Amino acid sequence: MALAICAATLFDVSAQEQEIRLFSHRGGRMEHDENTLSAFQASYDAGYRGFETDIRMTADGALVVTHDSSLERTTNGSGTVEEKTEAEIRQLVTKQGNKMMFLDELLDFLKGKEGLYVEFEMKTKPEELYPEARLHEYCDKLYKAVKAIQPDDALFVFTSGDYRALRYLQATYPGVDLLLITSKPCNDETIDLCKAMGIPRMGATMDGTSRKAVKKAHKEGLIVSLWPGQSVEDFMLGAYLGCDYMCTDIPIEVKNYLAQKAPWIKVKY
Repeated sequence: MALAICAATLFDVSAQEQEIRLFSHRGGRMEHDENTLSAFQASYDAGYRGFETDIRMTADGALVVTHDSSLERTTNGSGTVEEKTEAEIRQLVTKQGNKMMFLDELLDFLKGKEGLYVEFEMKTKPEELYPEARLHEYCDKLYKAVKAIQPDDALFVFTSGDYRALRYLQATYPGVDLLLITSKPCNDETIDLCKAMGIPRMGATMDGTSRKAVKKAHKEGLIVSLWPGQSVEDFMLGAYLGCDYMCTDIPIEVKNYLAQKAPWIKVKY
């Protein structure tokens, strides 16, 4: 891996075959208070128009922007998001003192902005918290709310590692933009899985991904997004591997690095 990172850091413009869409993961979780309005605003102010976020549903059906089902890591609360009411969640603050954000607040922030790329990750696991009827309620609410404010020039993508959520949206809303998240690299197995599911976007790990596999995915008509993005070296490796999209936890640091050290790399923020 060290040699691969070194090679990625030194690669020249000829190694890059397309523009990379770089987006702010949870608003830039290693630079800001993840999945809060202040985090998304900071990334936007830095020039980003690409974002990723996570959506869960409270016991009474409200959609809240948070990654974990458990409240302990990021907030002053305890217990499980899905077992709390909207009113209970609204009483909580993050460890950094920000209010927890609900989907309608995020959509208000996005409304009317130009050039957006946003990934809405459907956090519908553990499965026992989202039995079939509740899963369908969640998917319908999320899809309808997001599409209601989507600007004409925006690309809003619904992502998940839960096949149930992806299949439900696919069957219910033909033409929906989907991305399959996998904890595996881009390889023959994950390429075949995306093709079998009819999902043209793959979110795969860089660890174990090769340039050859990414090229094969492209030949099969797939769009490849790579993660994680916890360092400048991660970005450079992803660029070397030939990805189309990449998330970053340090959006401002990466943007500043590229402007100063590698302005030839084609990136859309």
